Amino acid sequence: ILLIKKIYYRMGGGRKRKASSSTTSSASSARAHNDDDDDDTTQHSRRRQRLTSSVSRSQEQKTSDNMWGGSGSSSGRRRGGSTRGASYRSSGTTNSVPAINEAAATKMFTKIADNDDPYVASMEGISTLCEDLGIDPMEDVRILVLMWKMGANKTPAQINKDEWIQGCTKLQVDSIDKIKALLPSLDTGFLDQTEFKDFFKFCFQFNREGTHRTLDKDLVVAIMQMVLKGRIANERLDTFTTFLEESKEESYSRITLDQWTSFLDFCYECEDIADYDEATSAWPVLIDEYVEYMEKKG
Repeated sequence: ILLIKKIYYRMGGGRKRKASSSTTSSASSARAHNDDDDDDTTQHSRRRQRLTSSVSRSQEQKTSDNMWGGSGSSSGRRRGGSTRGASYRSSGTTNSVPAINEAAATKMFTKIADNDDPYVASMEGISTLCEDLGIDPMEDVRILVLMWKMGANKTPAQINKDEWIQGCTKLQVDSIDKIKALLPSLDTGFLDQTEFKDFFKFCFQFNREGTHRTLDKDLVVAIMQMVLKGRIANERLDTFTTFLEESKEESYSRITLDQWTSFLDFCYECEDIADYDEATSAWPVLIDEYVEYMEKKG
């Protein structure tokens, strides 16, 4: 308020200054008077600069709050937009996701981690997890759904520590008991068609060996029987896996990702083989030969 009043007086809104009674002031008095005016003007200018700077900082702070979803202190950003020295954790989750006991989640991971590399848990460790959960890793598809939901995508046949912690945060689990309670919701029946297609692709990638980009057909048969049961017609699943097992074609000894995903698409788009038209289809040759196999069987 005082600042506004001073500005008001400086602009002529207050009491008028008394007019000088002498017109013969000395040059030194005039200079002194001018210096006083200059000082007043300078002080007024500085006040306006401080006021403008204060408003700007306030606007910048509001903008920062809107951008980062909270106060400047919670985002770890300094006022003025500087990020130098800022440290904040980015978990990849929204602010609405409650925190978990990360120490407890880490302890779970430590138990299943490899002895020679405590940063990763390979299939041996995942099998140990299955034992703790009371499920069979060779027959229970829910362990694959769990790995998929946790985001175990970086390297085939393993989950690393970062993926584990992020996955536990996403699923809100930090103990074996909580994962056990989650198991019923991991049934593939809860996945819609789009989600299941993504999960089906993950199953191929997760079961690759090292740098191999294909899967042995025996492994393909085993995984398909576990993953597709209940998602496609049993007859289609059984006849296709039998076709693979009986095939003598060397090219089908290993299955590619395109052949893998195309079979699921084929099941969705061609429920009745009688409707299959090889002349207009764009399916892999594997699908064409499976249809011929079925036609010969009558």
